[in-house]
Amino acid sequence: METKGGFYITQIKQLQDRIFGRMLLDKGIELSGTQGRILFVLWKDDNLSISQISERTSLAKNTVSIIVSGMVRKGIVERKMSPENRRQTIISLTGHAKSLRRKYETVSDRMGALFYQGFTKREQKEFEHYLFRILTTLTNEMSAKEYS
Repeated sequence: METKGGFYITQIKQLQDRIFGRMLLDKGIELSGTQGRILFVLWKDDNLSISQISERTSLAKNTVSIIVSGMVRKGIVERKMSPENRRQTIISLTGHAKSLRRKYETVSDRMGALFYQGFTKREQKEFEHYLFRILTTLTNEMSAKEYS
């Protein structure tokens, strides 16, 4: 039996990123999808290490480090040394990043409405349940084995 779930998920992700990016630009926010993921995590819990951001975004540490460097150059986040561990760097939001939150959330809400357009609440809940099952399976596989 041919399955297309993974293919559809990849296409959806690519289209969603492009549409979301365009919506953000219309609001004057110039961020990549990955930068948005990092910001979203920091808006929930500011002052995190690269490892913590990596864990919460499911991005590789080296990817987070590279993206954060670009965000530092843009004045979105700043790096600080951890007071508890001088070898650890803490990533913090700047005032500029904090000011973007409301606009970003408005765009995110619009994207969510578009994403689930035509779905009943029950269909949305079922769909997210199935996606969560797939995510759990893949997360468990990743934890059980070493993948690069």
